[in-house]
Amino acid sequence: MRKLLSIFLIVSFLGVVVWGWWNNQLSAPSFRKETKKIVIPKGTGLSTVSSQLKKENLIKSELAFKLFARQKGLADKLQTGTFELSSSMSAEEVLKTLTSNPKEVWVTFLEGWRVEEMAQKLGEQLGIKKEDFLEYAKEGYMFPDTYLFPDEVTAARVADIMKDNFKNKYSAELRSKIKSQGLTEQEGVVLASIVEREARSDIARTEVAGILLKRLKINMGLNADATIQYALGYQPKERSWWKRNLTYDDLKIDSVYNTYIHAGLPPTPICNPSLSSLKAVANANSSTPYLYYLHDSKGNSYYAKTLEGHNQNIANHP
Repeated sequence: MRKLLSIFLIVSFLGVVVWGWWNNQLSAPSFRKETKKIVIPKGTGLSTVSSQLKKENLIKSELAFKLFARQKGLADKLQTGTFELSSSMSAEEVLKTLTSNPKEVWVTFLEGWRVEEMAQKLGEQLGIKKEDFLEYAKEGYMFPDTYLFPDEVTAARVADIMKDNFKNKYSAELRSKIKSQGLTEQEGVVLASIVEREARSDIARTEVAGILLKRLKINMGLNADATIQYALGYQPKERSWWKRNLTYDDLKIDSVYNTYIHAGLPPTPICNPSLSSLKAVANANSSTPYLYYLHDSKGNSYYAKTLEGHNQNIANHP
């Protein structure tokens, strides 16, 4: 009986010690109430976040914080963006902050998106109304990138930031090279937007840019499917702005963006091109021996000098 009592007392004592340690490790590291801005990048896991918090003296123990987050079922609920934290906050308060809406939000815009697709993304992540963004957005000049926006940012400010980023990327050197291709700066962006939608890899973009530039110089129609997709607009059944399978009737659509029936470049860009596509146009070889290109469903590219060779590629790689 005495042995059982002794064991009980030891276990109870250990329990009190562990409980005391646990509560201490989850308590605030200090009484200082000054806040710090902590940026959590996209894709950051619990371990990395815990390490960052420890280095900033915002938690006492990485281990305790990770265990606590898992205990609460919030280990995979951490948000990304900018948060304001203080050393006077307990681990529970820190965790609550990191699983709530951040002060600044990461927003990623993919290469080749239309402004409407960007507007949808902004609506989902920042609550910005589509029509507000479209009022300020300019197709072709909203540089696709990952941005960190304040949670109360306006549509006008977002558009300005993206346009400024485009200006920085579309350097004087690139603009000069594009002019040497016989294009204006605006035409260079238009062609880059087509290249963006027509090719997937950097190598393919350079080849396609050369072929399209050659077609322009010999007054041959661009015949770019991407311009038809742009003209057709949103496809409700596919829930996409880019129709996957074009029909023969689609190629006859009455639009200034139809490069099958209208010679030259369309009047404006058809999407927002990447730096890779801008470089592809700047460095394109219009003396390429090819006039035709084809990309299969796996992303492989095939080129031909004649229409006969192109039709053969279509037959061999449906």
